[in-house]
Amino acid sequence: MEATVAQKLDFLLQLQAIDSQLDEIKKIRGDLPEEVRDLEDDIVGFETRIKRHRDTIDTLDSEIHGYRQAKRDAEKLIAKYKEQQNNVRNNREFDAINKEIEFQELEMKLADKRTAEASEKVRLKEEEIKHTLQLLEERRKDLDAKRKELDVIMGESQEDEKKLIDAREKQALKVEERLRIAYERIRGNSSNGLAVVTVRRAACSGCFNVVPPQRQADIREKKKIIICEHCGRILADVEDAPVTVATTARR
Repeated sequence: MEATVAQKLDFLLQLQAIDSQLDEIKKIRGDLPEEVRDLEDDIVGFETRIKRHRDTIDTLDSEIHGYRQAKRDAEKLIAKYKEQQNNVRNNREFDAINKEIEFQELEMKLADKRTAEASEKVRLKEEEIKHTLQLLEERRKDLDAKRKELDVIMGESQEDEKKLIDAREKQALKVEERLRIAYERIRGNSSNGLAVVTVRRAACSGCFNVVPPQRQADIREKKKIIICEHCGRILADVEDAPVTVATTARR
């Protein structure tokens, strides 16, 4: 049997009440969960940066080893060429060997230059690693503190939250799909998470704009779903103002 409009509105009000309680729990936690995630992301980023710097240092160390080996090879060739110069037969052979010696001396200078450049890059990378390690240590301390703070809050509200989540799942099943989708959409667009509200003191309790008397009468009848024309929230009921009984003092 299909639920009446009054029942549908009641289901929505109960769902809203549960969601509002869940919102309060999340509000108590504040930005802590997001701060924890941000710190975790920072730590992963710093660890990745350190690994990248260390990989670069390994590559530079290999290059430095290659430059030093090239210099040793050049030194050996120079020694060999100088020995050959002692056995030349004419000036042309002497000049040719001398040019080879000069070339190898240039190779040695180039190897020294490249070794110095690569060593400087290694020094800079090591400084970056040191600085990043300091930042990483700070973030880890911050993360430990935030996690402990969040664990305390979670411990206090975890059981209540679980009960509310279970209750919400059951309550959500009572709401027809079309209304549930509209409800979630309105909640998503609302800054305070209110999608279903009542009329209180002749005004929408979501946006506080005045609701005309005739519209209040329609809301009371609960024959159709009525939306606030100002904020788009579902107006589920009208809360009557408490009646104050005036008493006349006797003289």
